Amino acid sequence: MNIFDRMMSLDRRWVFLILALVCVITYVWPFSIPIRTTHEVESIYNYVDTLKENDIIFLGIDYDPNALAELHPMAYAIAEHAFRKKLRIIFVTLSQNGPGMADQAIRDLTDSLRQDKVYNGVEYKGRDLVNGVDYVFLGYKPYPGLVILGMGQNFRIPFPTDYYGTPLDSLPLMKGVLNYDQVKCVIDLAAGNVADMWVVYGAGRYNVPLALGMTGVMGADYYPYLNSGQVFGLMGGLLGAAQYEKLSDNSGPAIDGMRIQLYAHIIIILFILMGNIGFLMSRREKRV
Repeated sequence: MNIFDRMMSLDRRWVFLILALVCVITYVWPFSIPIRTTHEVESIYNYVDTLKENDIIFLGIDYDPNALAELHPMAYAIAEHAFRKKLRIIFVTLSQNGPGMADQAIRDLTDSLRQDKVYNGVEYKGRDLVNGVDYVFLGYKPYPGLVILGMGQNFRIPFPTDYYGTPLDSLPLMKGVLNYDQVKCVIDLAAGNVADMWVVYGAGRYNVPLALGMTGVMGADYYPYLNSGQVFGLMGGLLGAAQYEKLSDNSGPAIDGMRIQLYAHIIIILFILMGNIGFLMSRREKRV
C-alpha cells in the first residue's frame, strides 16, 4: 500500500481525535485573532449605541437549544450593551424551547451588570437590574405570526401577564407601553421561519424598525431584506456575534468560539485536501 492509498484509507477516528485535540488546545491557549466588522453588524450596534437612556428595545429569543452556540452570544452581547447604556428591554420568545434559555440569559446578565466595567474607554458602574423596571420578559406563546400581529395592537392581547405571572399593567416599564409604537426597534434572534414572520408581520405590517440575527447557514437568505431596507441590520452566525462583541468591547463566548472555529476549519480543509490528493493520485497510478 503506497502513501496515496494510505491517505484514502485513513481511519476516520484519527480525524476526530486530531480535531478534538485542536479544539482543546485552541481553547486553553490564550491568543487573539483579528475580527473585522461588517456594515450590517455595525448598523445594529450603532443603532443601539445612539439610543437615549430609558429608551425601550424589543429582543426576540426565537431559537432552540440546537442554535444556542451561535445565537446565545448575540443575545448576551446586545442585551449587556443595552443595559450598560441604561436602555430598557422587552424580552419575548416565540420558540417553545426558548423560555428557559431567555430566563438563564437574564439571570447571567443580572450578575454581570453588578460589576464595574470599562467598555470602549467608558466606565460603567455596576447596578442591579430590576424586573419590571429595567426589563420585562413576556414569555412564550405559540403561533408566532398571530402573536406578532397581536403585539402590534397591544402587548396585552397575547401576554396579559409576564413570564413570571405578573400582570403587565402592574409593571412600571409597561406603563404607557401599548405596542411597537413605544419601542425603538425589534431585534429578532431566530433559527427558523420566525424571522420571515417578523419581516412580513412586524416590519411589513407595523413598520417597526427590525434587525435580525440568525445562524450562519440562514444569513445569505436574508441579505435581500437588508438591501431592500426591510431590515436595518443583520448578524450571521458566530462571526456576527463576535463582531458585535468587538464593537462593544465586550469579549465573550463568540470571540472565544471564533478562535477555536478558525483552526478547526483549517484542519478540516487539510483533511479534505489530503483525501482529494490521495484519490486523484491513486486514480492516476491505476491508469498508468
